[in-house]
Amino acid sequence: MNLLRTSITSLALMAIAFTGFSQERKDTLKLSVAEAQKFALENNRAIKSSKIDIEIAKKKVWETVAIGLPQFAATADYQHIFKPSVLNFPTTGFTQDPLTGVPIGFTQFKDPATSLNKYIYEDPRGGSPLSPKDQTTFNFTLSQLVFSGEYLVGLQASKVYKELSERLYIKSEISTKESVSTSYYLVLVAEENLTILKESLTATDQLFNEMTKMNEQGLNEETDVDQIRINKSNLQILITSLEGQKKVASMLLKLQLGADFSQTLILTDSLAGIVNQGNLQYMANSVYDVEKNIDYELIKTQESLMALSFKREKSKFMPTVSAFYRHQELAKEPILNFQPKDIVGVSVNLPIFTSGQRISKVGQARLDLEKATLTKINVGQSLVMEFEKTQNDYQTAFSNFSSNKESMELSKKIYTKTVIKFRNGMASSIELTQNQNQFLTSESNYYNSVLNLLNAKAKLDKILSKY
Repeated sequence: MNLLRTSITSLALMAIAFTGFSQERKDTLKLSVAEAQKFALENNRAIKSSKIDIEIAKKKVWETVAIGLPQFAATADYQHIFKPSVLNFPTTGFTQDPLTGVPIGFTQFKDPATSLNKYIYEDPRGGSPLSPKDQTTFNFTLSQLVFSGEYLVGLQASKVYKELSERLYIKSEISTKESVSTSYYLVLVAEENLTILKESLTATDQLFNEMTKMNEQGLNEETDVDQIRINKSNLQILITSLEGQKKVASMLLKLQLGADFSQTLILTDSLAGIVNQGNLQYMANSVYDVEKNIDYELIKTQESLMALSFKREKSKFMPTVSAFYRHQELAKEPILNFQPKDIVGVSVNLPIFTSGQRISKVGQARLDLEKATLTKINVGQSLVMEFEKTQNDYQTAFSNFSSNKESMELSKKIYTKTVIKFRNGMASSIELTQNQNQFLTSESNYYNSVLNLLNAKAKLDKILSKY
């Protein structure tokens, strides 16, 4: 019994531990840049919307295809006739009225034109109605488009439209990856900057405590303590501001990832690793093929659509041929029905003269195609120019990064030596403050140059479609 209780307790503890582990994994995201981009492609709402656009395009293609497939329609019409037409049937062997001499069933009247007596027969039975008062008609029609040039071109256009949706989805992926990487770099820079500032604050706080004790013993000036207190306060203000910036950047990154704001985000890539990767990849001149750029592919697709629009307008000069079969059923069959129940037919629509309207539309479509071609050429040249500029921006940003990195290391070295001198009474508090401000300025310049370098890398990745 004790063994059973012990086993159940152990299993319960394991279940609790496993549940806690699963919850921790669910609420915590540990991502590299590549993993963050992959996560965004699966969860970003804009990406999901682009996927829906592709599904809509697929259904649009089928909608166009279905126009050329057999169509079946059934209709039911109900009508009520207040006074149906009557058909009178004269009888044979008329009997004359002994008083008037007029055959029974006939009414005598005088024709005003000839002043002659004439007779009209009225069936004493009331006659026979030609159709029932209430009638329901059922029509069944099967139709098939045999030939239509406009339909064939529309079918091609719907497929190109689907390709356009797919390319827009790829562009959305590339843009999302660029946004995710840029935000990732921003958070990473803020984190590393915060680490250095907090280390500086710890060292300054330690120095402040030392100077305060020395002042209590009369070994230094009170102004030295006040100056260190000001330096400490300035560092705290910088840290608070940077923490706010990091929080906003983290929220932006989570939004782009499609993650919940309550989830904890841990970045696993380092700045040094990302910078070295870009240095190896982009410091040499890259080979650029504009044909592989998604923006160029999009403009080529637009040109294809304009070409199909031109072709569609020309196809309107061709005839449209369709065939049909119709079957009709009446709920109540009338006495006389000359309407056939089954009909098979062919319809040919041949446009002959529209006062130049079609020719004008063809001319407009041709000019739109020429404009699309000119736009494609212009976009291709613009992309080449943008690549050259972006690559140059990256190389310039790397030079600034290298220079600022060296300046930060030198200013940190100077500041560290000044702190030692200040402790030994060989440097003034003003000199310490100046060197600290110089270090903080060079540190800020360094991280700005890092961010500029990484943003330039993200732009190069985008234009080269490295995603």
